[in-house]
Amino acid sequence: MTTASGSDASRPAAGARAWRWPWAPDRVLPLLLALLLLALPLLVLPQAVAAAPARAEDQDRVDYTLTNQSGRDFSGERLAGSSFAGATGRQASFRGADLHGAILTQAAFPEADFSGADLSDALMDKVDMSGVDLTGAVLRGAIASGSDFTGATVTDADFTDALLDRLDQRLLCRSARGTNPVTGADTRLSLDCP
Repeated sequence: MTTASGSDASRPAAGARAWRWPWAPDRVLPLLLALLLLALPLLVLPQAVAAAPARAEDQDRVDYTLTNQSGRDFSGERLAGSSFAGATGRQASFRGADLHGAILTQAAFPEADFSGADLSDALMDKVDMSGVDLTGAVLRGAIASGSDFTGATVTDADFTDALLDRLDQRLLCRSARGTNPVTGADTRLSLDCP
């Protein structure tokens, strides 16, 4: 192989790029813009969270799905939106608890205390509620089809717009009386008792 004298060995070959400084402005600017776009949600998110309604901060959504909560005391707790699907809570106390929108599907709470609890809009289909105390409880809009309310105490409870099986409705009407202290609803009227 022979080379001609006086060749341009220091010049890049045809099609090759010349060396450039790695922090050249035409490279740094797109990189900075990409980082800014990636960081923007992190800068905006704390402000959006702070602007969220206060009720979201007050809720303690917990997943108790398929757990044993028998004898446990949940009195006064904020459990709105929590899941107790398939859970067992024999003789558990939910006295005055906020269970608004909670999921209790196929759970068992025999002899539990739900007095004064907010069960409005709760999904409680196929639940064993035998012997429970629902005194003063709010069950507005609750879906309780297929549930068992045998021996339940419903004095001063509010069942307005709740979905119950006809058999359970008749059973609850036998002992229904009083007026809910929170909503002012007559228990018998809220159950559509004859």
